[in-house]
Amino acid sequence: MKRLAGLLATILTTAGAHAGEVQVAVASNFTAPMQKIADAFAQDTGHKAVLAFGATGKFYAQITNGAPFEVLLAADDETPARLEAEKQAVPGTRFTYATGKLVLWSAKEGYVDSQGKVLQDGHFAHLSIANPKAAPYGAAAVETLTRLKLHQHLQPKIVQGENIAQAHQFVSTGNAELGFVALSQVSRDGRFTSGSGWIVPESMHSPIRQDAVILLKGAANPAARALSDYLKSDKAKGIIRAYGYEI
Repeated sequence: MKRLAGLLATILTTAGAHAGEVQVAVASNFTAPMQKIADAFAQDTGHKAVLAFGATGKFYAQITNGAPFEVLLAADDETPARLEAEKQAVPGTRFTYATGKLVLWSAKEGYVDSQGKVLQDGHFAHLSIANPKAAPYGAAAVETLTRLKLHQHLQPKIVQGENIAQAHQFVSTGNAELGFVALSQVSRDGRFTSGSGWIVPESMHSPIRQDAVILLKGAANPAARALSDYLKSDKAKGIIRAYGYEI
């Protein structure tokens, strides 16, 4: 009995010795799915992902100024590629973990029609978008409005959030009647969790390809490599799809 207890203690100690932490910068739109993935990652591997959420543009500035992030999950594919080119990321570790979808959303039931004609009606005071210079979803929103020939007309009504999380907050709190947000923020398993929305056709803006990359500070951290691999697993992909992303 004592031998068995000793063997179990040795196994647990060995497992604990191999478990580690990884510091992860995550685009705001991916908050909810990444929290679920991090929980599953910890259960399945023993590693802990320490998450920070924010705008991809701001993360880029922080990383190039020495922030201790080891993995970046960006809201675009340009920022990870740029970091790789600038030798701030581990070569060969960049991949697309999700393709996002833009949605025009209101917290009010029945407010946004299925074709987004509410934009042309213009019977609203505020339209929320993320900062297009820092957030790819904000850039996609501007592309969409430009394609609809409404950007200049609606400019006085546009309120900008620092990132997509703040853009969503403006709408969810009623400070803006509607806004362009990430589908992952307002839907689960193909249905809106509240309010009403119009999923913007992909033809109206550039693809929102979201890339991940291991940063130089994570090059020697096994937990960073483990997280990168885990994002490609069937379990992680199932979570990502449930939040409205494409793989």
